[in-house]
Amino acid sequence: MTESTIATKLPEFPAARSASCPFHPPAEQRELLARAPLSRVRIWDGSTPWLVTGHAEQRVVLSDPRVSADERLPGFPHHNRGMAETIEHRPPTIFNTDAPEHTRFRRFMTFPFTVKKVEALRPIIQQITDDLIDEMLAGPKPVDLVQVLALPLPSLMICELLGVPYADKEFFHEHAATAVDSKATSEQNAESSGAIVEYLAGLITERMKEPGVGWVSDLAERVDAGELTVHEAAQMGVVLLIAGHETSANMIGLGTLALLENPDQLAVFRDSDDPKAITAGVEEMLRYLSIPQHGLRRIAVQDIEVGGRTIRAGEGIITPLPIANWDPSVFPDPERLDLHRQARAHHAFGFGIHQCVGQQLARVELQVVYGTLYRRVPTLRLATTADRIEFKHDMFAFGVHELPVTW
Repeated sequence: MTESTIATKLPEFPAARSASCPFHPPAEQRELLARAPLSRVRIWDGSTPWLVTGHAEQRVVLSDPRVSADERLPGFPHHNRGMAETIEHRPPTIFNTDAPEHTRFRRFMTFPFTVKKVEALRPIIQQITDDLIDEMLAGPKPVDLVQVLALPLPSLMICELLGVPYADKEFFHEHAATAVDSKATSEQNAESSGAIVEYLAGLITERMKEPGVGWVSDLAERVDAGELTVHEAAQMGVVLLIAGHETSANMIGLGTLALLENPDQLAVFRDSDDPKAITAGVEEMLRYLSIPQHGLRRIAVQDIEVGGRTIRAGEGIITPLPIANWDPSVFPDPERLDLHRQARAHHAFGFGIHQCVGQQLARVELQVVYGTLYRRVPTLRLATTADRIEFKHDMFAFGVHELPVTW
């Protein structure tokens, strides 16, 4: 049997979710995990990277320096043709570099996300959340929860984090929303992304002359010291914007739908006045939904033993985070949403040196939203039927395009 014949017999990745169970990871991938923690799959270009589905095995792969995130290496398992063909147009970032370059980027981006700094933002996150809910309740209904809460909250919080002047918040929020809007055209997306880079570059230059508050001022100091260029600093701001939106915005919309479909679990958030219960519930929501749905992509730069198999240098690797988060050896009855579960070992933010730098901010945003929305709007319900909700099946980040609700 030829190598090409073997490849055609392998399961394709990514696989589709079941329409009847949209919250569940694809059944085909769960079946692969049931057979073995490593297997081969076929992707869009006919290549056959390793699919690492086991929770323990993902931790090995994502923490081993012999595994690279450098998407420019031959054999890297790109998400699609578009990503493969535009490699040279994407700048080095925290997502696609290894040490020491990745270490340098991460050092600059970790500073605003310490536990102490994020906790200091909690009152601001609470105020923004309450203001957005006030506006929602004062307006007509039904509303699209994605537009009135899920998208505005992360972008307004990023304005606070960056130190964007209040007078410019509307401009920044407008372009931020377009830059991450799945319905925007490629031209609109490029225009908004370019506008944000230009805006941040100008703001960083201003702060080099007149320091202010927020991460932009911290970056300006780094630029002034010769540690970064203005463009690198501005690009970091864009990375923060996009990464900050994708997790929180999708978790607010998709999470609300999951809770409305599981009213006994929604009641945990609605009725609890225990911060620890809210915190634990958020971890279970992150495990259950796992927004990065199509896997972190890597390539072996040296041979590595994982789960009793040898991944050779030059072979691509995909780690589908939702499957590891449904590994029954770590999370019994994984298909059951249980907000009392101890789920902190999940991989929703990845694992190892590339795990999400902004995960603490995402956690606090979700703790505030889940702990506030259903308490303030106890009669919240869908304004349509669940079967009419359009999911983001074909996008890197899983979620819902719209969530019509009323009360």
